[in-house]
Amino acid sequence: MAVAIATLLIFKDHRILRRFTYISLIVSAVLLLLPLTPLGVEINGARIWINVGVGTFQPGEVAKITLAIFFAGYLSTNRDLILLAGKKLGPLQLPRFKDLAPMVAAWLVSIGVLIFQRDLGSSILFFGLFMAMIYVATSRFSWVLIGLAMIGVGGFVAMQLFSHVALRIDSWINAFDPEVFNRNPGGSGQVVQGLFGLASGGLVGTGFGEGRPDLVTYANSDMIIAALGEELGLIGLFGIILLYVLLVSRGFRAALGTRDGFGKLLACGLSFTIALQCFVVIGGVTRLIPLTGLTTPFMSAGGSSLLANWIIVALLLLISETARRPAVKGPVKETFPEGKESRNTPATDTTREVSA
Repeated sequence: MAVAIATLLIFKDHRILRRFTYISLIVSAVLLLLPLTPLGVEINGARIWINVGVGTFQPGEVAKITLAIFFAGYLSTNRDLILLAGKKLGPLQLPRFKDLAPMVAAWLVSIGVLIFQRDLGSSILFFGLFMAMIYVATSRFSWVLIGLAMIGVGGFVAMQLFSHVALRIDSWINAFDPEVFNRNPGGSGQVVQGLFGLASGGLVGTGFGEGRPDLVTYANSDMIIAALGEELGLIGLFGIILLYVLLVSRGFRAALGTRDGFGKLLACGLSFTIALQCFVVIGGVTRLIPLTGLTTPFMSAGGSSLLANWIIVALLLLISETARRPAVKGPVKETFPEGKESRNTPATDTTREVSA
């Protein structure tokens, strides 16, 4: 919360961040590469943390913010070039090949995170963030289809080449197979125990402190939704999800209200980040999709995640405040040829809205 307040005090206006578009890209690259350096620490097979002396830190949590700033700055500046017509395939207007470069770069980054850091969740998050922002910028569904095709190809190749990905998919599809359930590592015991916990919670739950979250591995982090679903039941879990829906919808409302393209894209990207994290985590716990290691925003253990999410809230507050700031109205200053006086036209005659 202190970091969120500091963010509000340092950046009086979110549009200042547009100056750091390419600096944000460099910072993102450094943050994503840090776990691969000697500072990196491998925990549970994933190398996404660094040792900072007093503990560990997850640079990828901050990278999702800097990547959102870069994508917002790049897309708001180059939107007209990206929108230039390419080939048409049926009802779809395909982008030009050279305009695919940013998407290819984002795809390579997400595949690199999956391969070298062994983190499926962050890989989905980074590429999903870019897909959402480019769709908002262009309103072309063809970008989404191309992105989904790239995810499919990358996921299939990774499943064939890397055992940790194949085990994750197998434990999702064959979760109730006894052999898969008891396999260590890469078994489905965590997911199945979480499903049993949700089932025992029923509609109204067992009550706070009356459940058995200790039977589920990482009930305080990856599987916290299963723990809360057991103790609060389906009704309580829906209440939690509605709070996330409210937060995300207000972020999108701020995007709709702001006047500048950069702010619109940034608010959409940051809001979508929270929404995608919730979908990936809850979908993994309920076995809708393979389980990943993403944190549940503001709930599960993870100081890096909490820090990044409070910064996201601060940036959304900045954008929301700018969107609701009254437009300044004043007299239009007319400049006359040299040798003649200039005068101010009274505001009652002519007024012009200018951005705050």
